[in-house]
Amino acid sequence: MARIQVLDRHTAELIAAGEVVERPSSVVKELMENAIDAGATSLTVEIENGGVRMIRVTDNGCGIPRDEVTTAFLRHATSKVRCEDDLNHIGTLGFRGEALASISAVSRVEMLTRTADELSGTRCVIEGGEEAELSETGCPVGTTIFVRDLFYNVPARMKFLKKDVSEANAVAAVVDCLALSHPEISVRFIRDGKETLSTPGDGNAHACIYAVFGREFANGLIAVDYALGDVHVYGYISKPVNARSNRTMQHFFVNGRYVKTRTAAAALERAFQGAIMIGKFPSCVLHIDMMAEQVDANVHPAKIEVRFVNERPIFDAVYHGVKSALTAGDTPKQASFTAVKPQEILPVAEQLTLPTAPKTSATTPAPSCESGFKKRPLTDAVPPKKTMSLRDGTAVLHGTPNIEAEPPKKPLPQEAEPVKTPVPAPITASITVETVEEEPIRFLGEVYHTYLLVQKGESIFFIDKHAAHERILYNKLRETVQQDAQLLLTPVTVSLSHKEYEAVLPHLALMREAGFEVEEFDGALLVRAVPMMLTGEDVPALMEEIAGGFLAGKQEIQVDKLSWIYHSVACRAAVKAGDRQSPAEAEALARRVLNDDAVRYCPHGRPVCFELTRKELEKQFGRI
Repeated sequence: MARIQVLDRHTAELIAAGEVVERPSSVVKELMENAIDAGATSLTVEIENGGVRMIRVTDNGCGIPRDEVTTAFLRHATSKVRCEDDLNHIGTLGFRGEALASISAVSRVEMLTRTADELSGTRCVIEGGEEAELSETGCPVGTTIFVRDLFYNVPARMKFLKKDVSEANAVAAVVDCLALSHPEISVRFIRDGKETLSTPGDGNAHACIYAVFGREFANGLIAVDYALGDVHVYGYISKPVNARSNRTMQHFFVNGRYVKTRTAAAALERAFQGAIMIGKFPSCVLHIDMMAEQVDANVHPAKIEVRFVNERPIFDAVYHGVKSALTAGDTPKQASFTAVKPQEILPVAEQLTLPTAPKTSATTPAPSCESGFKKRPLTDAVPPKKTMSLRDGTAVLHGTPNIEAEPPKKPLPQEAEPVKTPVPAPITASITVETVEEEPIRFLGEVYHTYLLVQKGESIFFIDKHAAHERILYNKLRETVQQDAQLLLTPVTVSLSHKEYEAVLPHLALMREAGFEVEEFDGALLVRAVPMMLTGEDVPALMEEIAGGFLAGKQEIQVDKLSWIYHSVACRAAVKAGDRQSPAEAEALARRVLNDDAVRYCPHGRPVCFELTRKELEKQFGRI
């Protein structure tokens, strides 16, 4: 048995550093938190090669006195905790005194710092935990720290780092969270020489969210401001229509510290219950202020989790705050009418005789049997459309003829025979039946515009039309090596969270195979083309769904990423429950399901149809 011995100081520091410094983002988090604790109002973070080559954090805080600079790099040296009682009411982000010691143990660190009382600054260089230089220098009030060659002396840790783009995205996510936690601090982030974030630092939380997540996300928010007892909840939540397919955009801050809390997340989602679809999740940037004695931040090495003395007040405050904000701020959309200039209004008689034609778009392909079953309203007994115009300040309601009605005939010369205008036949998509029917199929009708009823032999089949059509489209996608794509007239820019963005980037080639043309664009995705079967779809929502699937399956060793893309495409292209189809379309879909053994379950595993035999039906009526 090996003898027990005390590790040397250097080895012990390398082991301890592993708990604090996991990757470049850990370094940035610790240095930014120190800058915030120092009272900084302006903070700049710059990285190169994902932070592995260089990290620079500059602040205008109080600085470090010259005689305390070397002490700051010793383990358990801190200015934030004096005695045991201070741990019961921690009001700072840092308090353990481990950050600088751990960072300097696995990198080359250079610090420039000056206080307001000093005429000149101090330069300190430490390599691998050993002091290399301490000298006087010129610098502004505040602190600048350079961290170079991270893990240069720990090859085992270096080989587990990811690609530069992944590490840089992780750093960006940390910077975003700390910028959101303190909107009163101006935060700049420079990535490989390019500024990617700049917050105003004026204390306006909405302006900070706008700078971090962009205009589209910021414009879909509802303000929250609610107090219950000693707990104050404030910030912003997303509108129900902007719900996402994952929880990556849920941000909670307890006393200015970014944390992950199941209590607050459960309260948020409970408040949204009934307002969003099952499987969708709200987004938020919520601050929770409470007494420091009621929360313990010293339960996780990275201080990302906290423990509450009593979770019930937190849950109630978040729930009631979000619920009241939804009640007041989630107003329904209002219809608007565009006023028409008087000179542009035609007489009513002329408006009634204007021919109408369906509009076409360069990006919308013509319906075909191959692309599947298209959504189309029933043409039987459709009332004429009505339009509103303004004449001399008075609203006038005009009727327009049905698109399939025969236009009125114009008077013809007596010697000419009247020419009948042919009525265009309605376009209906059909589904090709590839197998031979064994028994006749009789289409009975549709229930709730969702389930098809079909009789075949001595059985009645109930068919979920969305699940069935989704499986048909999915099978077709799987059988095709390269999907046809349609170019968008205007490329769509999709902003994702850093985790979603990182999850999508390795799979751009797979997405191209699935019919998407996607490329990186300034930290976002630029979508230039989508699969041919998608028409009029919400491209940002689709990309968020695909990214969420990639993110959810990120930890799996073997997963069919292309299959997940086809799941999302088929689900969105398929006819939806509640959509109306003509009897011919519904019957074609039913025949395809009953004659194709490959259409039994949807891609998500739900059954497509179930059978009710005549014997079972007659048993219910007591006939047998």
